[in-house]
Amino acid sequence: MTIGAGHRREGDAAEAVVMLLRYMFDERRFHKCEARVFAYNEASLAFQRRLGFVEEGRLRDHVFHRGRHHDLVLLGMPGREFAPGHRE
Repeated sequence: MTIGAGHRREGDAAEAVVMLLRYMFDERRFHKCEARVFAYNEASLAFQRRLGFVEEGRLRDHVFHRGRHHDLVLLGMPGREFAPGHRE
């Protein structure tokens, strides 16, 4: 998911992801959600962690982007860890 620069830090991304997670876990009964983020993207990593995602691994030099190789961070959240406050 990408949010345009003019719409960042307004809560729209968090609201959209929480809606998606509610649908995934409560309606569709999925067991787990995964996210993949470039390691250099600290803002996105912090965002995922605030939502409750936990780093589960790192693929080193996995993606060639903008002229160099980058690590890809793998994050996950099982449905049982989805915060009850988000389920309202």
